[in-house]
Amino acid sequence: MCNLTSKENLSPEERLRLMSSLLLRWYQDHARILPWRENPSPYRVWISEIMLQQTRIEAVKPYFSRFLEAFPDVPSLAAAHEDRLLKLWEGLGYYNRARNLKKAAQVMTELYDSQLPSSYEDLLKLPGIGTYTAGAVASIAFGIPVPAVDGNVLRVISRVLASREDVGKPCVKKRIETLLREIMPCGEAGAFNQGLMEMGEIVCVPNGPPKCSQCPLASVCLAWQQNLQDSIPVKTPKKPRRAEERTILLLLSGDRVALEKRPDTGLLASLYQFPNLDGHLKERDIQDFLESLGSDADEIEPAGEARHVFSHVEWHMTGYIVRLTGKIPSPYLSVEREELRGKYPVPNAFLTYIKLLNGQS
Repeated sequence: MCNLTSKENLSPEERLRLMSSLLLRWYQDHARILPWRENPSPYRVWISEIMLQQTRIEAVKPYFSRFLEAFPDVPSLAAAHEDRLLKLWEGLGYYNRARNLKKAAQVMTELYDSQLPSSYEDLLKLPGIGTYTAGAVASIAFGIPVPAVDGNVLRVISRVLASREDVGKPCVKKRIETLLREIMPCGEAGAFNQGLMEMGEIVCVPNGPPKCSQCPLASVCLAWQQNLQDSIPVKTPKKPRRAEERTILLLLSGDRVALEKRPDTGLLASLYQFPNLDGHLKERDIQDFLESLGSDADEIEPAGEARHVFSHVEWHMTGYIVRLTGKIPSPYLSVEREELRGKYPVPNAFLTYIKLLNGQS
């Protein structure tokens, strides 16, 4: 075994090969028990990897179980009604992931006998699947020696190599994919990729200092040896999000509430929302709006403020409960409150107001 001094002059490929053997031994002993790992069929691996994009593992677990119960295979997913699909996805966010699951399932039904294709190149052709997901499914489900590089993997490899390159640049990701493809351990591609993901999630963590004293890769990690772990990986800060002020109206008529469906494209496409207006409006403005709909209110009361953060925009919301004198006005759907729980997919942006309605008599 090489000593620390002899490891200082290793090429990146040599360093990563040493890392690979250390990683596989660690993963064998420390792999977490997760629902999708118990039976890593191609379908289950695919669904889990799509759900895990930009979502914490603990948040995904209950969604994964419910989703698999509703759509246990490709044919059932291909035939899913969109509202039901999005309702099961409600709370996970990034709803295009769910829509692309259905689109990909329809392609599989037409071209691949309702099965996931076992080729990395064919997986890449499916809607919603990029190099990371294709690599994860190909390696874990089919044993194909291809890398699966996400943010966790970029962070681990950047620290191991003490790379100062900006991990937000596509060319850097591609370079790391090329390096990993060359050192992928024969017959253990799935364990290798999952080990890297696991390392980035529980040891070489994204938030807070890495747990270097517990890291099995410390003997080959240049960032740790050079005390650079707090400054690597390098990533250009994102542009500040645009803030939008919105007024949310909970229009109530007896036990019914107003909903409207969002456009088929753009932010939160095809989901349902409470009527809302630009800006932070006062009661007089709301009364004027109701009059424009030919409606009136018995009572208008504040429903509190809420904030929701999307990728590029923040909603700063102020809400009102509006008890109407008559029926829900015609531009909107008139929905029983109970249907908010089981039928209509309403995004988490409105969660504060959903909880408020659920607490109302």
